[in-house]
Amino acid sequence: MNLNKKIFLLLKKKNLKISVAESCTGGMLSSAFTSISGSSKIFTMGMVTYSNQAKIDILKISKKIIKNYGAVSVQCCLAMANNLSKISKSNICISITGIAGPKGGTKQKPVGLVYIGIKKNKIIKINKYLIKNRGRRYIQNTTVKKALQLIHNFL
Repeated sequence: MNLNKKIFLLLKKKNLKISVAESCTGGMLSSAFTSISGSSKIFTMGMVTYSNQAKIDILKISKKIIKNYGAVSVQCCLAMANNLSKISKSNICISITGIAGPKGGTKQKPVGLVYIGIKKNKIIKINKYLIKNRGRRYIQNTTVKKALQLIHNFL
């Protein structure tokens, strides 16, 4: 059984709702949930806030966070999860921000740097990953797998 199906069954059994705010994965995590028939019972919403402006306008991320730390940062990932929680009212909220490449990386923030946040009620955890740069699709797919593993472990 796929990990997304296992998570679906766990969420359904525990009567929990999940929401996702994605950047570098462009909706792939949301798709992993909505590809399952009956996912509306557990999946509240998925937002692809790809640009900095979308993060500011839709997720209400402070311009100061983007300016001082960047969109790919612990601070932004934390704000994404917290603000998604307020917007969606879901029990579990996931935030993903990173650099999928092939361009956009720097020495401080290389291609493959990804932050995944998970918030359940008042508990929040931000995870940092440096995924091997084997291409954009590889980084996106690996990020989704890591997010699903985090959610499964969290449940």
